[in-house]
Amino acid sequence: HTKYVGQKRFSLEGGESTITALDEILQSAANAGLEEVAIGMAHRGRLNVLTNIAGKTYGQVFREFEGNYDTTTVQGSGDVKYHLGTEGVYSSLEGKQVKVSLAANPSHLEAVNPVLEGIVRAKLDRMGSIYDTTYPVLPILIHGDAAFAGQGIVLECLAMSDLSGYRVGGTIHLIINNQIGFTTAPQFSRSSVYCSDVAKTVQAPIFHVNGDDPEACVRVAKIAYDYRQAFHKDVV
Repeated sequence: HTKYVGQKRFSLEGGESTITALDEILQSAANAGLEEVAIGMAHRGRLNVLTNIAGKTYGQVFREFEGNYDTTTVQGSGDVKYHLGTEGVYSSLEGKQVKVSLAANPSHLEAVNPVLEGIVRAKLDRMGSIYDTTYPVLPILIHGDAAFAGQGIVLECLAMSDLSGYRVGGTIHLIINNQIGFTTAPQFSRSSVYCSDVAKTVQAPIFHVNGDDPEACVRVAKIAYDYRQAFHKDVV
């Protein structure tokens, strides 16, 4: 057993159904022939998403934990493990493939949101398809509950989501809600009933689903994907 003393891993424990939901969205995207799925997320679950969704090998992860970095990649220099991004290919069960990228991000929770939207918009602009009806690059933002409710940058991104200068054809927001923001319970951290209530400002559909029911998570992920593809608006 290799031990990495003092290295935080930010396990997905309790929120494992995140992987099943992401898997369903990427299956749908690959089968529909989308160009790319771009993901932005904080620390918790990042290593899991990197290896199970974005195609990063366990060997790469372990090498980075040991301090070995390839300076020619998009991952950046010797930053902490849960800040690193990657680019890979996702293969569906039907044999279709879609590019998948995970944006690098700093410690500041939710700071990756506008960065990811800008990355996606730039990719769309380069394809020349931003004003058509397909939006072939799909952005997914994964949030913590306390950060979604508590950080103004979330509201700012939602407010700009349907402006012609910033539009990316809808973002799928996935909130991992473990009912505690680091050390703070909901009744001490927000005034609304649900952490997702801020998304009501843009009339985004909000689906609440129990993470202990992976089949339900898959069903809701498919509905969220279908909504984005049909209406090109944000969905939570």
